[in-house]
Amino acid sequence: MNILGISAFYHDSAACLVQNGKIVAAAQEERFTRKKHDENFPVHASIYCLEHAGLSIDELDAIVFYDKPFLKFERLLETYLSFAPKGVRSFITAIPVWLKEKMFLKRLIYDELKKVGEYEKNEVNLLFPEHHLSHAASAFFPSKFEEAAILTIDGVGEWATASICHGKGKEITILKELQFPHSLGLLYSAFTYFLGFKVNSGEYKLMGLAPYGNPDSKLLQEYITKIKEELVDIREDGSIWLNQDYFSYATGLRMVNDKKWEALFGFPKREGESELLQHEADLALAIQKVTEEIVIKMAAHAKELTGAKAICMAGGVALNCVANGKLQNEGIFEEVYIQPAAGDAGGAVGAALAALHIYFGKERKPESPDSMMGAYLGPEFHSIDIERSLRKFKPVYDTLDENKLYQKIAEILDDGNVVGWFQGRMEFGPRALGGRSIIADPRRTDMQKKLNLKIKYRESFRPFAPSVLSDNASDYFELDSDSPFMLLVQPVKEEHREVLPEGYNEMPLREKLSVKRSEYPAITHIDFSARVQTVHKETNPKYWNLISAFKDRTGCGMVVNTSFNVRGEPIVCTPEDAYRCFMNTEMDYLVIGEYVFAKADQPEWLEKVKFAMD
Repeated sequence: MNILGISAFYHDSAACLVQNGKIVAAAQEERFTRKKHDENFPVHASIYCLEHAGLSIDELDAIVFYDKPFLKFERLLETYLSFAPKGVRSFITAIPVWLKEKMFLKRLIYDELKKVGEYEKNEVNLLFPEHHLSHAASAFFPSKFEEAAILTIDGVGEWATASICHGKGKEITILKELQFPHSLGLLYSAFTYFLGFKVNSGEYKLMGLAPYGNPDSKLLQEYITKIKEELVDIREDGSIWLNQDYFSYATGLRMVNDKKWEALFGFPKREGESELLQHEADLALAIQKVTEEIVIKMAAHAKELTGAKAICMAGGVALNCVANGKLQNEGIFEEVYIQPAAGDAGGAVGAALAALHIYFGKERKPESPDSMMGAYLGPEFHSIDIERSLRKFKPVYDTLDENKLYQKIAEILDDGNVVGWFQGRMEFGPRALGGRSIIADPRRTDMQKKLNLKIKYRESFRPFAPSVLSDNASDYFELDSDSPFMLLVQPVKEEHREVLPEGYNEMPLREKLSVKRSEYPAITHIDFSARVQTVHKETNPKYWNLISAFKDRTGCGMVVNTSFNVRGEPIVCTPEDAYRCFMNTEMDYLVIGEYVFAKADQPEWLEKVKFAMD
């Protein structure tokens, strides 16, 4: 049985192919079009999935779209009626788009499929599960659990903004839903907007800024009190009620009422790119703490409703790896599993699996550790592809077999160089996991600044993650589980930490950055935390071998890992993407398969680019 899952028309569109019950291919459209968070129909991603399996559209048993557009349209109309006469301008702007793209979605899908390949319209079986069911299916069905609680939290689907489900075998039962306009995802996005980051893409920046808040300050406690008293009423079961007097997302063209927020918090909305101030970091920490409290309460209620030993999570809020780490530490569940593409892209996986198990009724056989193949579900390129695609650049390179490659790159890293690492299949989801990564030595005090300013061209406060050999993770971090998808934040162990100077929490943001916090400063965030990826030989043997070679040389069983891209661009997909990124940054080496490119040896590069703001 062949099923193609599709997510599109909001942000992070993607396609996923499930063949004979297995997830065999999945990719986001942005990787092919080079348009970050591309929301258009995933033509290129769909072509890739079908070509990977050697299928045509007519050989598909179903094409499954990840939500129900008519229910979304119903929510739009009812919301505007409820808030009338507010929002007339927004209504006039939104309705033509909805009439064109959403009300006639079937026709639009048929038209877009023509760009994918020829097909007989009468043979196409289009299915439309609900948005949060797609999220729930993306989390539970790939997991190793026969039974689990399922928690999905995002901005909004059709009506639901969060759901608690019970997964058992091939069945998913929806037990409880939180309804629009009350939404934890939209609450967090409102703070993303107010603090000067872009909604639907800047939430992870807000999460990265939060640790710069002063945990001991009276201002932090004042902010938390104001959030709880004025903006959100938090119930014991984790459900929330948002005071719509402060928000504009339901019917307006922006997230919040700027003037009311300025009056509430005592400072104006931050304009993007302006220097971050301490009170802004304190507010980021305040909403992060409130978010963690709500997630933990929701999870505890899911435990009460299901009695399950494990929980599976998806939805955009499940990408908040700090909250995930706090939930894990609460011990409510014995195990926590998070879909690696937890946002809307992962809806394509969930839609396909929901069709397979719920619509077609096919039995499910849980796999350990999961059925996501390490999230390495995208395209891969072999020697002939690499040489052909790069020939026009006339690059200079060495070719090393595997026996020499890992030792050589370990030596290069030990010398303080930054390496673009391009191997095997591309990752599915927002995290680079050693397929399309930029890697470096975590022991170097200057590495965070170098990577941010000379390679990624982004804000200096942004942290970097460690990729650590799975057997060594507990040597460095307070982590007692696997974290293969870089979705858990846990502290660096006490024995590796440095003693902080007196008055550290009162230091300006820039001064905090210059303080060495541990033996591994490049991966230790400002609060001694790290977003850990455990690397497993079974799912990525080449990356595992590289880190093992680095450990043999240095005694350090981990490397710095950040996504292979620059600010404003998606993660690289092809060898050509990788070489362009390499030449447009101050990266020192590039490794694609067995080919090693040294920056100093390359011909003059004339394609200088100005990187877009994301």
